[in-house]
Amino acid sequence: MLLICVCTQAAFAQIQRGNDNYPRQSQQRINLRDTGRTSGKKLTDDQMLDSLRKKQDRKKDSVVFNSKFIRVTNERLLRDSTVLLPLDTGIYNFENYSPLLQPRSPKISLGNTGLPARSLLFEPSRTIGFEPGLHELDPYMLKPENINYYRARVAYTQLYLVGYTGVKEQIFKITHAQNVNPQLNFGFNLNFIGSRGYYSNSGVLSQNVSDVNAAVFTWYESKSKRYNLLTNLIYNNVKAPVTGSILNDSIFVTGSLSKPSEQVRLPASYENWKGGSFYLKQSYYLGHIDSASNGTGKATILPTQRLSYTLKYEATKYEYLQNGYDTYNVFPDYYYSANRSRDSLSVTHLQNDFSYSFYLRSKSEKAVKNELKLDVGLTQDIYTYGQFVSDTTLDQYGSRVVRPLKVQHNSFQDLTVKGRISYKLSDRAALEGNVQQIVQGRDFGDFLYDAKLTLAGNDKAGKIILGGYTQSSTPPLVYTSWNSNHFIFNNKFSNQKTNSVSFNYVNMPLKLDLKAEYFLITDYLYFTAQDNGIDAHPAQINGSINMIKLSVGKSIAWRRWHFDDYFVYQKTDYQSTLRTPQFYNYASVYYKALLFNVLYSNIGMDVRYNSSYVAPSYAPGLGQFYNGANVSFSSYPVATIFIKATLQRTNLFIMYDYANQGLFSKGYYTVNRYPQQDAALKIGISWAFYN
Repeated sequence: MLLICVCTQAAFAQIQRGNDNYPRQSQQRINLRDTGRTSGKKLTDDQMLDSLRKKQDRKKDSVVFNSKFIRVTNERLLRDSTVLLPLDTGIYNFENYSPLLQPRSPKISLGNTGLPARSLLFEPSRTIGFEPGLHELDPYMLKPENINYYRARVAYTQLYLVGYTGVKEQIFKITHAQNVNPQLNFGFNLNFIGSRGYYSNSGVLSQNVSDVNAAVFTWYESKSKRYNLLTNLIYNNVKAPVTGSILNDSIFVTGSLSKPSEQVRLPASYENWKGGSFYLKQSYYLGHIDSASNGTGKATILPTQRLSYTLKYEATKYEYLQNGYDTYNVFPDYYYSANRSRDSLSVTHLQNDFSYSFYLRSKSEKAVKNELKLDVGLTQDIYTYGQFVSDTTLDQYGSRVVRPLKVQHNSFQDLTVKGRISYKLSDRAALEGNVQQIVQGRDFGDFLYDAKLTLAGNDKAGKIILGGYTQSSTPPLVYTSWNSNHFIFNNKFSNQKTNSVSFNYVNMPLKLDLKAEYFLITDYLYFTAQDNGIDAHPAQINGSINMIKLSVGKSIAWRRWHFDDYFVYQKTDYQSTLRTPQFYNYASVYYKALLFNVLYSNIGMDVRYNSSYVAPSYAPGLGQFYNGANVSFSSYPVATIFIKATLQRTNLFIMYDYANQGLFSKGYYTVNRYPQQDAALKIGISWAFYN
């Protein structure tokens, strides 16, 4: 792969023609041959000068395309105005390719990429309204808010591949975007994740991770900059084996002669999430349009009034499939079939969102000052869900057949009133408040109110962000009404209420950010079981939980040495219920070097560490992490040695993950009974094309 990257660069090089404002997509080959010499005649001095001038003019027409011709944005950046960012071609955090390994949002999982996961740190949800309550495979789903949109003056393609020894894991991604004309851009994303893990028989297909995400997107902006249209169409098919863990609970103590031969409790059991979505957002700027300098000599378009409409349709099917008997008592019971589960939940969601924005601002050539903004909107959410199980019944001829059985079905709608008011005194002081209130429907009474105050000094002083929110949300469906082969719940719980305040200080010149958060949670919902039991079931604390969370991020550079650190401290009065570590730290130290005079490289090591905590358990067939056996595992650092580099349009890394295995321990756990990956050599490459 490395040889291909280096040696085929010239094969893709093209000499392209176009104008300075927007190169044509259909390029022509330029003939630089001096036609004057083919005539066989001796040229005069004037003729030779004309020929040289033509050659020089044609050279000026050629364009060397690079990332500067590509700009990227997303739906959030287009809410108030058209904001475009440069394409990120750097290698910062490039080695942390997996959604489980993000330094500031670490996850615990059942072993490897693609398996059920949840946040290691306390990260409360800030959503209201209907919620199925299934999130264990969310890190691998592609959603409308994840889509990036491009303004590409030249066609852009990026190929991304990660793999490691033994073909235990492979990640492959394709991104393509190009402009049909200066106003219309389209593109697509195609992602694949496959992994097999270390344990049990890797030849069994049901024990392999197989994820496919695909998306097609377009962005249109009119010549007048008044009208914007965003659309995307997404398909997801995510399959994750849920084996109930291996039988050998002391694998890192007694060792194993052959890890692939280790038996699992459920050899043919997996979750499969399938679905798709269509997203369309239109916005139109009314009245006068202001502009302000963005510091680059170009003006940013700022509307004074805006109308927008959003249509979103989603259809998702959550399936759990199990074949064979529960020989090792993974499940507490069965209700329909002892050796077969075909549990599914189908959810369709249609959303219509209307909003109107009004801006009042003073005019300034350098920045926006004294800006008042008011947003009002109404959102209609229409839901339909149905739950099915596999059951044995008699057909019309009296024969016993296995058929899907509908165990529950419901349709309803919610109406949500939304509002946002913000006042921007200058680029150094701003106040913002948001309101979301469900005023009609099944989830009537849910609300989310939040406010934020930003105070900034000069460039060296940094800025302070004061925030707070209050929230009341309806219990998810899996807590109140659930009917499956192994778990049946019918409960009535109160709304969970969360109040929070935060202080955040950010100083870009010092590369420092620190944040203090306080949470007061009332009627907290969670899953638990009897002491050392497997009967996972929902529960609610009839009281309040206090949580303090402190986080600090700091980067230090000395000559070519760099050190990045992120530290989190969490403390709660319900440590046995909120099973998260008190301390978490991520540190990365690396040395910048120029290798072979062409490779801009970082050579270093990442270290992750969290303090010991009571590990949660996982309930197959329910898709929930729950408070099971009171088991705490010894906690040791996990180190990764890496070298990452960039060569023209190619970024690559070579890393040895969990390089310190055997130094402190033979392995580690983050979830009860589910061992994590062993040390492995991993290689990743990202290759961009501009042509």
